[in-house]
Order: sequence, then structure tokens, then C-alpha cells
Amino acid sequence: MFVNDPLADLFLRSMALTAIAMFWVVLLVRVNGLRSFSKMTNFDFVMTVAIGSLLAGASQSTDWISFVQTLLSMAMLFIVQFTTATIRKKLTTFESFMQNQPALLMKDGVILHAALKATRVAETDLIAKLRETNVLDLTQVRAVVLETTGDISVIHGDSCSVELLQGVRMVNEK
Repeated sequence: MFVNDPLADLFLRSMALTAIAMFWVVLLVRVNGLRSFSKMTNFDFVMTVAIGSLLAGASQSTDWISFVQTLLSMAMLFIVQFTTATIRKKLTTFESFMQNQPALLMKDGVILHAALKATRVAETDLIAKLRETNVLDLTQVRAVVLETTGDISVIHGDSCSVELLQGVRMVNEK
């Protein structure tokens, strides 16, 4: 691609193509906005993984056609993400299709074992998250939510606003 010596070409190609692809990703993020690599939805997570995979592929391209195809694929991912985010804002039915609903794992100091089972979260993982967020006593915990991203949010203190649990599903005991 760059020079006749295979070893020199290997080094030049990996450095140049990686730098170009990184610059391209930064440019796409600047155009698309800060939300590009957020973890707000499942789709955002897949987007982040896919861009990483394409970036690795771009740095290993052996010809210009495959390199440009990879750059175009990156651009298309950003376009699809922008489009789905726009549609999600306008249509709640599309949003509910694209996004899981957050689940309540703990409420007012009580661990909801049915919710742990339904979401496949181990109680030991929940307890570890509580320690990580400096919970000193389970009675301090107002709510623990398994977010749509897979993150676990811990709300502790004297009270919890109803708005903070809006849209969070409660798993029923069976």
C-alpha cells in the first residue's frame, strides 16, 4: 500500500491507517454529538462495540477499498444511531421496542428476590454494588435499579422521589 518492503509497509500501514481511522471516528463523534458513545440504551452499547471492531479492522486493512469500506461502515453506524435516537424521541412504541425497561431489585431496604431471579442478578453482585456505593446499612437503601444498560443504580438516603422510579418495572412474586 505504501512501500515495497513488506516489513516497512506493515509498520507504515498500521500506523497510518489506525491514525486516519481514529481521526475519522473523532470527526464522526464531533458531528453526531456527545451521545455517540453513551451507554443509554442497548443499541448504544452495540454501537460502541461495533465501532471498536471496525476500528480494529480498519487498522488491519491491506488495500484502500477495504479501508474506505470500513470508514463508510463507521459512518453508517453513526447515521443509524442518529436516526434511531430521533425516532425514539418521537415514537414511544419504537422506544419500548428498542429499549429494555429498568427493573427494581431492592425497595426500602428489602431485597426483591423474585426480581433478582427474573433479571439473573446474583444477590452477591447486588451486595457488592451496595458496598461499592458506600451503603452502611440495608435500611438506608431506598431503591436499587438494574438500568437498561446493565448498570446497577443505588439510591440511598432518607427518601426517594417518585420521579426517580418512573418507568422502572416491579417484578411480581410468583
